[in-house]
Amino acid sequence: MSSGWIVLGVIVVLVLFAFGAYNRLVALGQRVGQAFADIDVQLRQRHDLIPNLLETVKGYAAHERGTLDDVVKARNAAMSARGPGQVATAENQLSGALGRLIALSEAYPDLKANANFQQLANELSDLENKIAASRRFFNNAVQEYNTGIQQMPAALFAGMFGFARKDFFDLGANRAEVEAVPMVKF
Repeated sequence: MSSGWIVLGVIVVLVLFAFGAYNRLVALGQRVGQAFADIDVQLRQRHDLIPNLLETVKGYAAHERGTLDDVVKARNAAMSARGPGQVATAENQLSGALGRLIALSEAYPDLKANANFQQLANELSDLENKIAASRRFFNNAVQEYNTGIQQMPAALFAGMFGFARKDFFDLGANRAEVEAVPMVKF
């Protein structure tokens, strides 16, 4: 009879342990989702800023059509990207195209002196800083989540509950280009 109570006690402890592990992993997964949503909000703000920036540049640098088209294509690709991997790749391309657009201001002193362009460039620079901070927060949340599903004893239950490894918001091969862009100087 006492061995039955011991077995029952062990089962209860294991079930409670599984509930605790499950709840912790759910909380970590929610944190990753919230962090990605924060990045998404700021990326949408950047996407909304781009048409205004393009219109301002068009008036001064109309014959730089290739650069303007590159920004439009990169923005459209970034807006249709889904998931951290695709979004990171598309946003890296957009950052590069925006950097080339901002660099045009050096060749056009009137554009560089335009108050609207300066305001938009400053907003873009501020958004880039916020996006970088959000990426760091997201990657930290992903690191905690991935660690959580790999640590014992949660690792015993993570696979059963459908928790899978998540990808970081990585800059990939374009890291040097993205880290240098955009440099806004007036």
